[in-house]
Amino acid sequence: MTPSRLGLAALLVTLVLDQATKLGLYFGTDLVLTQPWRIAPFAEFLVVWNRGVSYGMFQQEGDLGRWVLVAVSCVAAIALILWMRRAESRLLGLALGLVAGGAIGNAIDRAAYGAVFDFVHLHWGRWSWYVFNVADAAIVAGVVGLILDSLRPAPKHGNSQS
Repeated sequence: MTPSRLGLAALLVTLVLDQATKLGLYFGTDLVLTQPWRIAPFAEFLVVWNRGVSYGMFQQEGDLGRWVLVAVSCVAAIALILWMRRAESRLLGLALGLVAGGAIGNAIDRAAYGAVFDFVHLHWGRWSWYVFNVADAAIVAGVVGLILDSLRPAPKHGNSQS
């Protein structure tokens, strides 16, 4: 599989899983009324509407901020897809697809609801991680992939499918 096709597959899988989990939990369950749902001693599902970006930074209360974040997400996703089409390694293609899919998933939420639906909360004792969703996890995994790809030696001509 070429790097760009792997990236496109990652984008589509991320987008479908992200939207399916959000729509399934929000519209298909009573999570909103019965939260939190304890999944494990360190994990629970609960509903958080994030009007900002990562870690809740840059919270937007008005429509202008909402649509600026949607536009930024869409422009970023387009740029990542264009980069993905030229990717020379499968790791880079995969990483770009994960980030682009996550950006599109969260942009859909923001456009449809005015905020991103986050629902996974990890914690241990007094330590608490931020509440996130599938799109957020894909973005983080994609960024890790981008970092790892940047640390790899440049591929030699003729071995561009590594």
